[in-house]
Amino acid sequence: MPGKIILAVGQLGPIARSDSRDQAVKRLVYMLEQAAARNSDFIVFPELALTTFFPRWHITDEAELDAFYETEMPSPVTQPLFDAAVKHGVGFNLGFAELVTEGDTKRRFNTSIAVDKAGKIVGKYRKVHLPGHKEYEAHRPFQHLEKRYFETGDLGFPVFDIDGFKTGMFICNDRRWPETWRVMGLKGAELICGGYNTPLHNPPVPQHDQLSSFHHLLSMQAGAYQNGAWTAAAGKVGIEEGCMLLGHSCIVAPTGELVALTNTLEDEVITAAADFARCREIRENIFNFDLHREPKNYGLIAAV
Repeated sequence: MPGKIILAVGQLGPIARSDSRDQAVKRLVYMLEQAAARNSDFIVFPELALTTFFPRWHITDEAELDAFYETEMPSPVTQPLFDAAVKHGVGFNLGFAELVTEGDTKRRFNTSIAVDKAGKIVGKYRKVHLPGHKEYEAHRPFQHLEKRYFETGDLGFPVFDIDGFKTGMFICNDRRWPETWRVMGLKGAELICGGYNTPLHNPPVPQHDQLSSFHHLLSMQAGAYQNGAWTAAAGKVGIEEGCMLLGHSCIVAPTGELVALTNTLEDEVITAAADFARCREIRENIFNFDLHREPKNYGLIAAV
């Protein structure tokens, strides 16, 4: 594995419902170019980075809904991002809505991919922990219909070798669940990364609104420390179609230390030197899985 890489996170400002994919891709390419100018090797982009966060609307027209999904990757519209990866030698993690047709059945997933410096897709992940609700709820100021528009991911939590280091992915709500981190930690992931579209307002528990950033960073820092992995999270931020989205995209060291954090409400690139030797500091001296784990006592965690 490489001893060290320059890791980047590309935070996105709002994407309007009327914005085209071409517009979104141009913004992503520009951020990849910024990362390349800082000698970055890999950049993490947000969840659903090609469109607005459409689960906030109750959409009943199937053709209208389908328009938010990708049926191929890369596509003619997203190919410039893959070309930029090759040109600049920067791999990336990208989130998008995926539509798969199997016979007469449509399957919809909240998906992310890992792409290497050669522009090749080396890994795919489909979101497991879907938040929100399935049916329209009139009392909400905006909907959160992920359970309606996506099915639970069916790929587990894979870990891939990408340009010499082991990478796993999460999407948004996954980062709050310790099981997400532990499975990838047990598989030896050195970088665990992903994107999110987190609203600052949570209608069912508005008393938690002031804790949104705290809970986000707590999840990232705990996941990094308890699994001895570098972690990176890219958010969508700002007021998107009337909904304020959480910023604070970040990079966290395996010690749990916050080493880079965004501070704007717009497109922003942050970078940090990620030394994978630091993973061993934690995995050999603090959370040595082989030496100290007691899985015989953890049965309830995976019980249905």
